[in-house]
Amino acid sequence: MIWSAFKLSFLVVSVATAAVTLAGTALAFLLARREFRGKEALDSLVTLPMVLPPTVTGYYLILLLGRRGLLGQYLFALTGWTVAFTWEAAAIAAGVMALPLMVKSARAALESIDRRYELVSFSLGKSELETFFRVTLPLASRGILAGVVLSFARALGEFGATLMLAGNIRGKTQTMPLAIYEAFISGEDQKAQIMAVVLTLTSISVIYLTNVLSRPPKAA
Repeated sequence: MIWSAFKLSFLVVSVATAAVTLAGTALAFLLARREFRGKEALDSLVTLPMVLPPTVTGYYLILLLGRRGLLGQYLFALTGWTVAFTWEAAAIAAGVMALPLMVKSARAALESIDRRYELVSFSLGKSELETFFRVTLPLASRGILAGVVLSFARALGEFGATLMLAGNIRGKTQTMPLAIYEAFISGEDQKAQIMAVVLTLTSISVIYLTNVLSRPPKAA
C-alpha cells in the first residue's frame, strides 16, 4: 500500500504542479500587468480554494466535472469517459487547491519588478513575448520558483478535495494522505507512521527550499 500510494502521489503531484506552474504564471501575469473589468472577481475566484474547506471545493468540482456535471456531462457524451474517481481527478483536485499559492507568489514577484527594465526592452524593439521571456521571467524567477515549490507541497498534502472528486481507491486514486487516513482507521499504525514521517520530511525540505529561494541574492 505504501509504495503504491507513493508512486501515485508522485504522478499526481508532478502533473498538478506542472499544470499549476503554467496556468498560475499566466494568471499572475494577467492580474499583475493588465487592467480589465472583472479583474478582482477573477482574483477572488482563483483565491477561493485557500479559504473554502477542501471538501466544499471538491463538491464544486464534482458539480463541474462529475458525470452529470456542467462540463462533465458533455465530456461523457462525447467520449464515454468521466474524470471522477480516476487519478486524473486527483491531479485536478490537487492542482485546484495549489493554484492560489502559485498565483499569489508569482503575482507578487511580477509586481515587484521595476517596469523600467521592460520599457527599455520595448524601446529596443523587443516584442512583449520576447520581453517576458528575456526580461520579466528572469527577474521574477525566484518568486515564481518559490510558488512552484509551495504548490508542490500543497498538492502533495491535498486530502479533502481529492477524496470528494477522486475517492479513495487503493492503487487507483489513493494518494499518501488518503493512505495515511485508511491505515489509521484500520489500526495499521506502523504504516501510518511511516507515511506521515515521509510527508513530514518532505514538507520540511519544501519549507527550507522556499526560504532559500525567497532570500534576496547577496550583493556582489
